Amino acid sequence: MTKNNLNPLVPKRQPDRQAEVDTLFASMGEGVITTDAFGKISRVNPVAQRILGYTEEELLGEWFPKKIVAFSMSGERMSVMSRPITRIFISGKPVSEKLYYLNKSGERIPISITASPILVKNKPVGAIGVFRDITLEQEVDRMKSEFISLASHQLRTPLSAIKTYTHMLAEGYMGALNRDQKASLQTIISASNRMNELISTLLNVTRIESGSISVVLKTVNLDSVIREVLPELLLMAEVKQISVSLETKESLRNRIRTDPLIVKEIITNLVGNAIKYTPKKGEVRIAIQPRSQDILIEIHDSGWGIPAASQDQIFSKFFRGQNIVKRETTGTGLGLYLVKSLIDILGGRIWFTSEETVGTSFFFTLPRNKRLKTATKFVDRIKQ
Repeated sequence: MTKNNLNPLVPKRQPDRQAEVDTLFASMGEGVITTDAFGKISRVNPVAQRILGYTEEELLGEWFPKKIVAFSMSGERMSVMSRPITRIFISGKPVSEKLYYLNKSGERIPISITASPILVKNKPVGAIGVFRDITLEQEVDRMKSEFISLASHQLRTPLSAIKTYTHMLAEGYMGALNRDQKASLQTIISASNRMNELISTLLNVTRIESGSISVVLKTVNLDSVIREVLPELLLMAEVKQISVSLETKESLRNRIRTDPLIVKEIITNLVGNAIKYTPKKGEVRIAIQPRSQDILIEIHDSGWGIPAASQDQIFSKFFRGQNIVKRETTGTGLGLYLVKSLIDILGGRIWFTSEETVGTSFFFTLPRNKRLKTATKFVDRIKQ
C-alpha cells in the first residue's frame, strides 16, 4: 500500500462519476431513451439506435412522440396522449406496454417498453424508456399457436368418436349395463366433455391471436342474450346448490348493437367461473345497468376470491391463483385471458374487485357506438 492510502488526511481519488454513468448507459443490453420534461430526446444508447435505425445525431433534441411514431398492438396509430411517455408525466407512475415503433426504414418493430418518470423532489424533470425488440418472441408465440390449433383440430375427430360410442353404450344400444358399468361410462362422458371444452378454449385463443375471429354485429336485447345461456349454467349451479339471479330492468335501453355469440361466450365464461369457484350454497348475481354510452354488466359471486398478490396477473395466459389450485385441480388458466381478449374485440373494458374468502365482482362494458378495436379482416367465428 502507498502512504496516501494509509494516511486518512490525504483524500482518496474520486472516480469520474459522469464517465461511469455514460459507460453503464452505453452498456445496457436493452434500448434506452431519455427525454427532458418537454419530451425532447436527451440521451439514446447504442441498442436503441440499432433497433430504431437512427444515429444518435438524428435523435438528440427531437420531440420523441413525433420522431418515433408508435402503433398499438391492434395496428392503430397511437395519439400523443396515449403514448407511455405522455401517460407517465400525467400519473407520475411507470407504465409497461407492448406496441410497435416505426423505424427509420418505415418498418413496424414490435416493442416491449417500460417508461418511467425521472423525479427530482417528487417533480418529473424527464422520462426514461427501456425497451426491447420482441420480434422473435412474437414468432415463437405464433408457432405455438399454430401447433395448438393444429393439435386441437386433430383431437376433435377421435374425441367425437369416443363421445358417440360412449353415449350409445350408456343408452343401452349395445345391451343392458349393470350399475358399475353405467358409473364408469358417466366418468368417461364427463372426462370427454371436459376435454371438448379445453379444445374449444384452445381453438378460440388461437383464433384471437391470429386475428381470425369474425364479428357479426346485430341489434339485440342484452337481457335476451343472457337468458339464452342461463339454462346450461343453472344446471351447473344446481349441483352445488348455488343461487343464480339476473337483475335487470327490461327496457329498450338494454338494446345494443354487438355480436351476440361473442357476448354469450363472455357470459358463459364469467358466470361459469363464478359458479365453479364458489362453495356450496353460495350465490352468483348478474346485473345489467344501461348507461348513455355503454351497458355495464356485473357478475358477482360469494366465492373464494382472488388473493391480492395475484390480482395483477389474473388476465394473463395460463395463470391460476394458488388458493384456487389448492381447491380446484381442473382448469387451464385461459378463461379470463379469453374473456378480456373478446371484450377488447368488442371495444369494451373489464375490471374487477375481489376479497379473498369473501367474493369477487367482475365488471365489463359493451359500447353502444364505438368502433371495434380490431382492424383485421375477419374470416372465422367463435364456435359455441
